[in-house]
Amino acid sequence: MTPSDHPVRLTDYSHGAGCACKLSPADLRTVLGMMQAPNVASDPNLLVGFDKSDDAAVYQVRDDLAIVVTTDFFTPIVDDAYDWGRIAATNALSDIYAMGADPLLALNLVAWPREGIPFKVLARVLDGGGDVVREAGALIGGGHSIDDTEPKYGLAVVGTARPESIWRNSGAQIGDVLVLTKPIGLGAISTAIKRGSASASLIETAVTVMTTLNASGRDAARAVGVNAATDVTGFGLLGHAREMLSGSGLAGEIQFQTVPAIDGALELISAGMVAGGTQRNHAYLSDLESGLPSINWGSLSESEQFFLADAQTSGGLLFAVEPDRANALIAALKEHGTLAAAIIGKCVAGEAGAISITE
Repeated sequence: MTPSDHPVRLTDYSHGAGCACKLSPADLRTVLGMMQAPNVASDPNLLVGFDKSDDAAVYQVRDDLAIVVTTDFFTPIVDDAYDWGRIAATNALSDIYAMGADPLLALNLVAWPREGIPFKVLARVLDGGGDVVREAGALIGGGHSIDDTEPKYGLAVVGTARPESIWRNSGAQIGDVLVLTKPIGLGAISTAIKRGSASASLIETAVTVMTTLNASGRDAARAVGVNAATDVTGFGLLGHAREMLSGSGLAGEIQFQTVPAIDGALELISAGMVAGGTQRNHAYLSDLESGLPSINWGSLSESEQFFLADAQTSGGLLFAVEPDRANALIAALKEHGTLAAAIIGKCVAGEAGAISITE
């Protein structure tokens, strides 16, 4: 057997798995604070920019048409090349769905160690990404690649929507119910995969969650109507919930027992499978000097706190919906077959971004 014939363990080439390799919220706040004032805010056609941490940029091109633009890429989160491609593409498309839009066109983004990993492995990554993009009803029109010591893959994606139909993460209202469409715990599982401690069945479950498009959640929410939306990825459930609440000028309450979990994920965290991104998320959420209120963890154990801060990859959608529409949304999500349809908390009056956790 030649060296090129040996199975490639992709996670050995990754310093951080999936969205856990993102810069932390604290790092991003530092960088953005150093930037000169951007001139993009002066364009009235830029309907959504980066001022409130939305999932994509939105630019109006006609009265009845806006383009939605996003990008996402990351290091290997699983060892199977085809599955990594599928996960990365599903994750990149999620931002389009989180804005209430339809994906149209994607470009591959590739960084590859040309002397380290055979190109046939890259071909399988691209096959996986392409299959998911086609499943979403979109096209891949090309891409860009560079030689790098660490493999990375993702997409730049363009979607379309009517300007008045765009969802933002800043539209939540007092009394709105928070609804989640996928179970969490993917950061712990990806850490176990990287350390060789995840069972085949657990890996299969995680891959299923991470390759399930959020189109079904978008379709259900379109039918019912929601006030705000985002997807839950690298900053964890609480990180993305706090962005939504902060942008909406509200506080929130989350009930721990109602948060859907992948079976075994909390046990992995208790056993020390805590992603680096999760640790950074937890530190930021608990930092009184972060510029945002810290989380009131209540009586949660440290493992339970890490669970709510767990860095997700290709997680579900988080909606803020009026309470009299909550049951209709749950029913619609179940009808559309989302992996979870859980009311996990509510929006309340209070200091913007403050969250209290109850059992």
